[in-house]
Amino acid sequence: MDPRRLLIFRSVARAGSISAAARELGWTQPAVSQHLRALERGAGCALLLRRASGVELTEPGRVLLARADALAVQLHMAEEELADLTALRRGRVRLAAYPSAAATLVPRAVAGLRARHPDVDVELTEAEPPEALALLSAGDADLALVFSYDGSGPASGLSWRPLGDEPVALVLAADHPAAERRRLSLADLAGVPWIVGCERCRAHAMEVCAAAGFVPSVRHVSDDYVVVQNLVAVGLGVTLLPRSALDAYRHPDVRVREHPSFGTRTFGIVHREGADLVPATAALVRELGGLSYREERLRGVGAGTTTHDEK
Repeated sequence: MDPRRLLIFRSVARAGSISAAARELGWTQPAVSQHLRALERGAGCALLLRRASGVELTEPGRVLLARADALAVQLHMAEEELADLTALRRGRVRLAAYPSAAATLVPRAVAGLRARHPDVDVELTEAEPPEALALLSAGDADLALVFSYDGSGPASGLSWRPLGDEPVALVLAADHPAAERRRLSLADLAGVPWIVGCERCRAHAMEVCAAAGFVPSVRHVSDDYVVVQNLVAVGLGVTLLPRSALDAYRHPDVRVREHPSFGTRTFGIVHREGADLVPATAALVRELGGLSYREERLRGVGAGTTTHDEK
């Protein structure tokens, strides 16, 4: 049964005549009559009795009118719900984000979204990029905040929007013999234990050390930047960490050194094609797109540079 014809029938029944319904609908009377005849053919019975004074419902017509009223109510509710979503009076966004972004960028973005659209909910799942992309592909996340060290985006079929780059820094214990050197080459740390993180972070550390002429001796592995810094602080090794990890947590007993040769990490948003057209999702994309990691220089020195304290 054609819902459109059902609503036309409802208009005729409520208006009391075909001509009155045609005026309300902005249609011609023959067009309305044509739809009514088609509806009655589909129903297999007469729904209206045509009289000079207007129309009268048959018993099947009265039954069908009750259903038509229910349909009209449901359509009106759907219109209101869509209007709420479009106007961001409500909505939900499922976001997957890597840990250091979940601790730094995401709280600021969600707070900004809530200030502008308090009825839009964000559900956060902390996940490393591979797991975040898997959630996205499975339909269990709407947006994924991910990173890469080579600047590339995810596999085809997903939209990638890079947001920026963050520097990677060398982190060593404050009492490490190399911590106070005015000039420090990464090669000077070839013989010390190294601590590495996730697979992508470990690959980056290996690449940077290879460029300095050595293969690092990896002693400890942890994805947790708090654990890594605590290991560094008590002298169990040195590491490379991105700025977001150091913004999220800075152990008081570590020294941070910066240098361009330590590389950068690109971070950005991934979503399925068209997901950014959903109002609530688009609003969160805008909030994330307006953020960046702090630009101030990290405390400490870089290889071949001087400390702030020693300038």
